[in-house]
Amino acid sequence: LVFLQEVVGSHENHKLRQPAWPNASQFEFLADMIWPHFAYGKNAVYTEGHHGNAILSRYPIVFHENIDISTNRYEKRGILHGVISMPGVEKEIKLHLLCLHLNLLASGRRLQVNSLIERINSHVPPHEPLIIAGDFNDWQERISHRLRDEVDAHEVFEALTGRHAKSYPSWFPLIALDRIYSRGLGPQE
Repeated sequence: LVFLQEVVGSHENHKLRQPAWPNASQFEFLADMIWPHFAYGKNAVYTEGHHGNAILSRYPIVFHENIDISTNRYEKRGILHGVISMPGVEKEIKLHLLCLHLNLLASGRRLQVNSLIERINSHVPPHEPLIIAGDFNDWQERISHRLRDEVDAHEVFEALTGRHAKSYPSWFPLIALDRIYSRGLGPQE
């Protein structure tokens, strides 16, 4: 599984400026023949094209829906909720996948975490496993305790190491913005 944020679905100017720009969307180009299944949630639409969140999967995605969680007109955000059937198990088990990108401002993130928790409580049965991944923009590290306390989701890197993984900026990571949470699944080293 691959969870992507700010992935380009279409951009006409890139095609004009970049001679090698692929005809496919970024997520289809990245998926190529490795991840035959994908879901895309269009969040930001502009004159030249659009971008959003995407999930690439080795296994068929049996359901997906994009939920608009924008809190202002400048940051178009969404939660892409996908479901796959777990392979290699006797009884069919659905694995819920939530790919998201939260606001830069804390006030917007609080509202968006409320929406995330509401979505989980209303659409993900407690006995079904769950992965939440994306750019949380949570440099103050305030979201993990809410997800742990309210939906029993645990941050994977924190469970393994006792702290969040630093991911920004990519060339010299100093701040923990990107996270992966799980419920009903355990991390392995």
